Amino acid sequence: MNFAFSDEQEAFRAELRRCFEEHAPTTAVFRWMESVEGFDRALWKRLAGELGLPGVHLPEAYGGQGFGFLELGIVLEEAGRVLFPSPFFSTICLAANAILNAGNEAQKRALLPGIASGDTLATLALLEPGGDWDLESIRLAVEMDGGGARLSGSKRFVTDAATADLIVVAARREGARGLDGVDLFVVRRDAPGLTLTPVEPLDATRKLTHVELMRVPAEPLGEPGGAGAALAKTLDQARVALACESAGGAQRCLDSAVAWAKQRVQFARPIGSFQAIQHKCAEVLLEVASAQSAAHFACWAAQQDEGFPLAAATAKSFCDEAYLRASQENLHIHGGVGFTWEAEPHLYFKRAKANETLLGPPAFQRARIAQLLGF
Repeated sequence: MNFAFSDEQEAFRAELRRCFEEHAPTTAVFRWMESVEGFDRALWKRLAGELGLPGVHLPEAYGGQGFGFLELGIVLEEAGRVLFPSPFFSTICLAANAILNAGNEAQKRALLPGIASGDTLATLALLEPGGDWDLESIRLAVEMDGGGARLSGSKRFVTDAATADLIVVAARREGARGLDGVDLFVVRRDAPGLTLTPVEPLDATRKLTHVELMRVPAEPLGEPGGAGAALAKTLDQARVALACESAGGAQRCLDSAVAWAKQRVQFARPIGSFQAIQHKCAEVLLEVASAQSAAHFACWAAQQDEGFPLAAATAKSFCDEAYLRASQENLHIHGGVGFTWEAEPHLYFKRAKANETLLGPPAFQRARIAQLLGF
């Protein structure tokens, strides 16, 4: 069995890296993260048209490129290397996968082509006040209204909701528990009763929004009460995507630390010649390589649908900690300059902390691993 990437996949990675480095340098990232939208909409449309990024893993029947989860992982890994500010994670890894997993054929054909073309931005609203990232914490109320529904409640820290055209909202029918009774609903941006309040995030390259719903009209996604398994799969797919993004960011932190250690001179010697710095870089190298292996295996498991929940939880947990370690050591090796606003190391540290929390921290993932293994 060969787990190496094919020549075509490596060529795809090289083209993505060239494109991201050309169009998303650090100076542009600083500029975009201080804007209201948080990304360059013209560049998003250009990448959608020239590379087909929003539809990379979506079936051709719905306007996508028809590639697999491995190619999606490559996109996330390369985007994570440059902290590319875009609605890619929220639109593709959350909303599009939720529609693909839970929607009926008519809904997929109606909603996914716009996402694949880059015309439609979307996100998934899950976390509630005082809740956790598990499905048992979903409490948002559903009021059935003929063939549609009305939603009332709150969602917290929804990624890119302020710019989304569609919000896929997780809710629960009264009296249901666990996976039973969980529904997904599509809410339009202009729906009456919908209030979006931007939140100042730790990681300014990924915008967050609190969502308030007051009897908001919504379209049920898929079969009534049958979205629990689809939502659980969607969240695991998104965790693997975050693991790939973290692996890419961790590699960039290692590359940055090594480059600085070769350049920075103390006591008439490059600091990279000091054993303490060498040990830091060697330890980070080991963790980054292991994180990449975990993320790539999870992508393969997602594509083969073999042992996927366990692989997703493992990859998310390991890559979270590897990214945080790599970003911290990058800051330390850079010294005082690494903490200045103009330098990039602090951006990667903030993304590492944000990724650690999003969709459940390592402790949450390890509890899932224990549960999956029967402990």
